[in-house]
Parts: sequence; structure tokens; C-alpha cells
Amino acid sequence: MSRRRHLRPEEAELWHAVARTARPMHGTHLPLPEALAPTPPPAEAPKVPAQPRLPQFRLGEQAPLARPHVLAPSPTAQPLQMDAKTHARMTRGKLAPEARLDLHGMTLAEAHPELIRFILNAQSQGLRLVLVITGKGRAMFEPVPRPTGALRHQVPHWLRLPPLGQAVLQVSEAHLKHGGAGAFYVYLRRR
Repeated sequence: MSRRRHLRPEEAELWHAVARTARPMHGTHLPLPEALAPTPPPAEAPKVPAQPRLPQFRLGEQAPLARPHVLAPSPTAQPLQMDAKTHARMTRGKLAPEARLDLHGMTLAEAHPELIRFILNAQSQGLRLVLVITGKGRAMFEPVPRPTGALRHQVPHWLRLPPLGQAVLQVSEAHLKHGGAGAFYVYLRRR
């Protein structure tokens, strides 16, 4: 059993326009059903001018500056918690890392326990500056940009979470001679 569909007013108007042009096949003219009888058009409400969604812009006028879109915050964006002079020497590559960990080729599941072991052992040995090499990640050219390098993106977050958060004082991107954007300096707290 099918449901009877009622015509919307614009559909009924179109149907009436077509029905008026049709000729009966056998000479008999049937009256239109009551549901299809012409209805008077509804009274139109006064139109209110629409507000423009964008401000007016004239040719040659300078557009207002918008904030740039950032897909993900910088992994090392945190306030400076160590001595500013030492931090400046570290980021310029003047301080040599006392130990290094290379996470190239590891999955996230393999890298996380290795990072925890390395950082906690380094702190227990009294080391202050260590280098964690993550690699830059593969550059993929896709229509929708997304962060590349899962390790590069995840390692700074791991360094802020327990159990490493209490051991790490500062995380900074390494100087070019120590790996640049593919490595992080991790400055550890004293025990």
C-alpha cells in the first residue's frame, strides 16, 4: 500500500499549467480533483533586506589580516623553564649532548618504552642534556595538509606526560649540526 503524496504549492501550480495544455483523448472532459484545484497564491510577507555576511570590499583596498591557520601547535611551544643563557647556548649548538637516542625506523609502540628507559637512565646517571633523534618524517603531497612524522609529533608530548614529565625541564628543537628539525634537545632536571 503506497502513501498518498500531497503536492507542494509550487508543484501544484506547475501541474495546473501542464493540465491546462492537455487535451482529452476521447472528448470527455473530467473535472480536476479538489486537491488539485487552483489555490490562490499566498500573501507575501514584506521582504527585509538581507545583511551582508562579509564587509564591503573595494578594488585596491587592503584586506584585513587574518590569523594563519595552524594545523597543530608547535611540539616545543612551551615557556622557558631553564636558564636563558644556557638555553641560548643550547639552541645555537654550543652545548654538546651527553647522550643520544635514535628512534629512526621504530613504530610508536616500540619508541615510547625506549624513550622512557633512555630518559630515566640518563637522569639517574646525572646527565643534563640529551639528544633524541626522531627524523623529520616523510613529506607527503596531499590536497589536505596533515602533520608528517608521527615520532616527531608524538615525542614532545610523551616528554611532558608522566613518568617523563618530572624528569624533563625543557624540550627544544635541535641545532642544525645536531639534526635540526629531525631531533630534540631534552634538558633534564637534577636528581
